[in-house]
Amino acid sequence: MREQALIASGALALAWWLDTRFGEPRNAWHPVAWLGACLTPLGRPLAGWSPVPAFVGGAALWLATVCLVGLTAAWLQRQLLALPTWAGLPLLALALKPAFAWRMLRDEVTAVEAAFTSGLPAARERLSRLCSRDVSVLDATAVRETAIETLAENLNDSLVAPLVAFALGGLPGAWIWRAVNTMDAMWGYRGRWEWAGKWAARADDLLAWAPARLAALLLWHPRIKLSRLRREAQRTPSPNGGWPMAAMALRLDVHLGKPGVYVLHADGEAAQSGHVAAALRVAHKAAALALLLAMITVLAMGGRWS
Repeated sequence: MREQALIASGALALAWWLDTRFGEPRNAWHPVAWLGACLTPLGRPLAGWSPVPAFVGGAALWLATVCLVGLTAAWLQRQLLALPTWAGLPLLALALKPAFAWRMLRDEVTAVEAAFTSGLPAARERLSRLCSRDVSVLDATAVRETAIETLAENLNDSLVAPLVAFALGGLPGAWIWRAVNTMDAMWGYRGRWEWAGKWAARADDLLAWAPARLAALLLWHPRIKLSRLRREAQRTPSPNGGWPMAAMALRLDVHLGKPGVYVLHADGEAAQSGHVAAALRVAHKAAALALLLAMITVLAMGGRWS
């Protein structure tokens, strides 16, 4: 068991290096893209059903997907851990890597700021790849605010949460989190998906509860009062997204917000180019610390989930 914990911890480190060096694989080789391609035709009819059947159908499809993904990952993990270390460790790292996406997030936020050299329209266009907001109405300050918010919120969804899931549940935990987050991204909206996606949205909220607060603590600084962080985090409609966003706003002393919905740290400065660069530095330190904590947790558990 101890040897398997060492392999899992080493796989974490190698998966991080693979992400840092190569980023995301092409969609043709990406399990998340495969999952989305399979779920799209299965989930599409649900949006047109009446509330009760849509809710039941959405919940059933969610449960079936989670079970299939979890069982597949558990089987694969058993096979990989049974291999010699020289083969099992790198293959486990390859299987884990698609569960998180730190380099892509960092590069996309960096690209938004870089696009300002070509003007505000170019920055808006680049930002549209990161969020679902109407970017056409955003000025330069709001574009930077949104980029910083997206970086903070997705630090949890794209890195901290899958690392926590792997540390506590191995490859099945990491893959299940990625499936849960993907289904929320596909169906967890109001409007026509209100009932079909409600289970997916609430499940994502539940499973992200602890990681989101951990992400906030990783972004936290001792000068920030925890009571202030809690108050600011509660200003957002999301029960989780406000925590890392509020921590980032207070850490940078910058106000962040979604027009007409909420403002975080309203007495902070307006977001400028330097704030985006600072947010990236702070987030990178938090990401590295999250990796370290995940590796320590795997070793402390001694491979009990293997």
